[in-house]
Amino acid sequence: MNFIGNLIWLFLGGIIAAILWALTGLVLCITVIGIPFGIQHFKLAQLGLIPFGAQIHTT
Repeated sequence: MNFIGNLIWLFLGGIIAAILWALTGLVLCITVIGIPFGIQHFKLAQLGLIPFGAQIHTT
């Protein structure tokens, strides 16, 4: 069921969400202060690709 949910999510906008999270992560990584926030945006971009059954590690 996770696989089907992930496929539906990707086709209904998950790819766009992941790209936008990754782009904002790149913008935030330009400054030293924004690097921790940029790393978190990359984690959210990964979650945006496969949200069903995924786990995010906070460390």
